[in-house]
Amino acid sequence: MKKKFDPATSLQKLEQFGEFGGVNPSITDSATFTFMSEEEMIKTFHGEAAGCFLYSRHWNPSNRYLSEALAAMEGTEMAWVTGSGMAAITTTLLQLCNSGDHIVTSITTYGGTYAFLANYLKKFNIEVTFVNISDIDSVKKAMRPNTKVLYTETMTNPMLQISNIPELAKITKKHGSAKLVVDNTFTPMIFSPYLLGADIVVYSMTKFINGKNDAVAGAICGSNEFIDSISNVNDGSAMLLGPVLDPLRSSSILKNMATLHIRMQKHSENAMYLARKFKKIGLKHLYPGLPDHPDHHLMKKLMNKDFGFGGMIAIDLETAERAAPFMEIMQKKGVGYHAVSLGYFKTLFSNSGKSTSSEVPEEIQREIGLSPGLVRFSVGLDHDIERSYKLIEDTLKELNYI
Repeated sequence: MKKKFDPATSLQKLEQFGEFGGVNPSITDSATFTFMSEEEMIKTFHGEAAGCFLYSRHWNPSNRYLSEALAAMEGTEMAWVTGSGMAAITTTLLQLCNSGDHIVTSITTYGGTYAFLANYLKKFNIEVTFVNISDIDSVKKAMRPNTKVLYTETMTNPMLQISNIPELAKITKKHGSAKLVVDNTFTPMIFSPYLLGADIVVYSMTKFINGKNDAVAGAICGSNEFIDSISNVNDGSAMLLGPVLDPLRSSSILKNMATLHIRMQKHSENAMYLARKFKKIGLKHLYPGLPDHPDHHLMKKLMNKDFGFGGMIAIDLETAERAAPFMEIMQKKGVGYHAVSLGYFKTLFSNSGKSTSSEVPEEIQREIGLSPGLVRFSVGLDHDIERSYKLIEDTLKELNYI
């Protein structure tokens, strides 16, 4: 029987020491690197000098330390770190697709990703078909001979659908030339998409992986072949577009990864508490951890069990006009912050249709069931989650919503 993959233990087993034996890897605060011979520099330019560093837009020791840690967590051969989550997504897609190619993608996806797929790729004559990622037959029908990417999020933003990665992987494997790219930003450690069949896994590390909202960063995890291709000096999208992550930020994020498993457990625990309370008072909600969610059983089947069902939850207040005062009062009461983003140690909440999904046209929002009153919560690391819930409940009562 195949041993279960444990992303936290895999990461913990990784040993990385500083230059002088420090327990933290040394920070390489250099943009360029010296060579003892011209021959060695030439080999490095051609990718033939393993272990040599050329220029920090290409590779940097601090970035490599973080990349190795991400690869250990994901079960991939290697990773590459970028200056933002969008940089990870766009670098990957532009490496895989050329003019005249085609992408199939989930219609429910982060607003910035939607805008890139629906609008920006038109510049390159790359066609995109949007599908309900839960409808496997629709995904199959959307595939074309020139389809190069099937793209989805493990847990979609903001509707919290769970993508059936093994089934989607069967489609791309049968197709032959298409790659399955999965954004796992909402669920690090909870899911291991690469081991479920994805070819490439991308992240916004700004969110849960870093957990402090003090840095913007992204990651691309995949095979050595793919990471080498994006960093190639002649035609690599990462090398030529230059979305490099600053090594000081890499060092900071690497240290924060050591507590990721503990943080994901607490985010999940707190979100589950709120979800159960919301269900009890009859508030319309979305949380895959509850049996009433349509993808609950799929998530249980695919997830790594030790980290819970995640820290993302949504409630439906029906209209934006009802959502606005609710969020404003919650912030005043100290529930958390009325702000975009997620994965922070404090609870963050926003009206998705007016913020992080505002790039998605209103008719598409209606099509995917995104209510104008949907409030997305990124549940924080509150020690006293009962207090937080009581403040939320008081706000709902104050506004006569319950």
